[in-house]
Amino acid sequence: MKTILKEERFHIISEENKAFILAFNDEITKLGYDFGGNIGSGFCWGPYMIIYSKSGVKNKQVAARIYIREYSIVLRLFLNKIDNHREYIENSKDFIKSAFINDYGTCNHCRNEKEVLCKFRKSYTLDNRFIEKCNGLTFEFWEPNLDKLSDYISLLKEFYPVRRALTLS
Repeated sequence: MKTILKEERFHIISEENKAFILAFNDEITKLGYDFGGNIGSGFCWGPYMIIYSKSGVKNKQVAARIYIREYSIVLRLFLNKIDNHREYIENSKDFIKSAFINDYGTCNHCRNEKEVLCKFRKSYTLDNRFIEKCNGLTFEFWEPNLDKLSDYISLLKEFYPVRRALTLS
């Protein structure tokens, strides 16, 4: 990752954001995820995107993305079954909890309402409030930095616990 970030195309990334990307990469790798050695196009999210998926499996489950924009980065985590993690989220630091309860990504019910279980909608309850978010805009953390890194990793561990291999005695 360090070598890739030295490429000319990544001069748009500040040194502080590069430090975050390198540290996040190290930590998420310990959880069994990697970016496959490639930083691709960010399409509508910015010029570039780093996609972290489960290592060594056929079905690549994406856990995180880092959107690289002209003057910033955004960390997006792919989290499911929010209600199962309600207590953890409700007791999280404000910058973590905010991604779950703020108005950004509020579902506007753009899909046909006959589709009761819209695959693009995340529905959950936090602090006794029913929340619906559009899955295409959920759980983005703007301006991530090294001070917040351990909290992001703890959140990932909550949703993606590291499975230990069984050993036979």
